[in-house]
Amino acid sequence: MRLATFHLGAEQRVGVVDPGDGALRDLTDLLPAGTGVTELIEGWAVFGPELAAAMAAAPAVPANRVRLCAPIPVPRRNILCVGKNYLDHAAEFNRSGFDASDTEDRPERPIFFTKAPSSVVGPYDPVELHPAVTNQVDYEVELAVLIGTGGRGIAAEDAYRHVWGYTILNDVTARDLQRDHKQWFLGKSLDTHCPMGPWAVSADEVDVESLEVFCRVNGELRQKAAVRDLIFDIPTLIATLSAGMTLLPGDVIATGTPAGVGIGFNPPRFLAHGDLVEVSISGLGTLRNEFREGVL
Repeated sequence: MRLATFHLGAEQRVGVVDPGDGALRDLTDLLPAGTGVTELIEGWAVFGPELAAAMAAAPAVPANRVRLCAPIPVPRRNILCVGKNYLDHAAEFNRSGFDASDTEDRPERPIFFTKAPSSVVGPYDPVELHPAVTNQVDYEVELAVLIGTGGRGIAAEDAYRHVWGYTILNDVTARDLQRDHKQWFLGKSLDTHCPMGPWAVSADEVDVESLEVFCRVNGELRQKAAVRDLIFDIPTLIATLSAGMTLLPGDVIATGTPAGVGIGFNPPRFLAHGDLVEVSISGLGTLRNEFREGVL
């Protein structure tokens, strides 16, 4: 099932993408007041079986009348992210001169950081370059995991039972801030620097091992990789994070990006005003975001 959050006029609503015709079915008035995608995921044992039937009664909304938001527009807490989780990207990052962490091409353990919830924007929203703060904005296509059943001390062999589904995320990064502050939170968390969507896709529709990620800048293919090439796979990430920290329903885990980011070029190819970045994952959809200098 594909859950979506969207604006119809000024009102934020929640819906599901009809697998038959691709239309967006508005569920808002059929659900308890205040129910969004996070609440649907958290209460999936109750909501899940009802949604298929609810779709028949839900009105279809023409795509040209809505603005898609990130499926979880304001996560309950920071987005959990993994750095240097593809071997070729770890190598290009180490060579770039922007890596203020270790210099190992293959990390011994997952490298975690977070992005602020205020960085999240929709799949087709503009992204601000923040020229007063940074002049080295970069892109990173990533598969994002959505936690369904929370928990602590989750064993790797049980990890997929805690995954509700997946979405796409562009881990936009201010490289100079990432380097100069010698940690990654600030350089990863500027407003609008986390396009996400276009919807949340339930795990039963996804063969994770077959997924491929892509990034194009102004139509030029920059990144392409298979999710199966992650250094630390999804069960390992969930087991490591949850060893002493409780994961919550609706938590977003960004799994890492492959080679081909702007700092991997010589000289680096940072984003400029008017650049269009399209990040895609096979079967999950595409984000299309224009980068702009002005305050949004």
